[in-house]
Amino acid sequence: MFSALRPQDLWFLAEAAGKTLWISTLAISSGTLLGILFGWVLSVSGRLGSMTLGAVLDVFRSIPLIIQLVLFYNLFPIIGIPLDPFTAGTIVLSIYTLSLVSNVVRSGIESVSQDLRRASRSLGMSYWQDMRHIVWPVGLRAVFPAWVGVALSVLKDSALVSVLGYVELLRASQILITRTQEPLIIMAIVGLFYFFLSYPIARAASMVEKRWQQ
Repeated sequence: MFSALRPQDLWFLAEAAGKTLWISTLAISSGTLLGILFGWVLSVSGRLGSMTLGAVLDVFRSIPLIIQLVLFYNLFPIIGIPLDPFTAGTIVLSIYTLSLVSNVVRSGIESVSQDLRRASRSLGMSYWQDMRHIVWPVGLRAVFPAWVGVALSVLKDSALVSVLGYVELLRASQILITRTQEPLIIMAIVGLFYFFLSYPIARAASMVEKRWQQ
């Protein structure tokens, strides 16, 4: 039965926005931490790493995210491990983030010139001191904008978890559109919610970059 848009519907969308932010935060943070590790492995393993680990990560970057979500969510019940939509979505988004961040990190490490690294070693720095004081600070500045792009992309791509039944922003909007038949108004409101979720990240990243340039 159709009904008009009500004030409590805005609260329903706000709760869904909170769920979007929560699943995105978990996926971005865990995927970034693992991506740093895998990116370092790729940088030190050379061609062998590109042919093995790199090839596996390419699979997750190449297959559309919505297909990964559906396959992962339906695979585990077959092997006797049912997952709820939130858990399945978080795992898939984390792996997807990992696959993107790992190449960003590898690029950052490889962007540091070998002359600079040799100079640090000639000063008596160990490998890990070189990584901590030279490679990570220099490489981070080089790839930070790319990482911000990945984070914003994952935040928006989290909408695809709606296909599993997880009630985030997109799923909540579909529920309201079905009830109210007001797609333009509801999608405009949802777009504003996404803007308010994404803009602080982009703004904070811009401030960090400006501080680094000073």
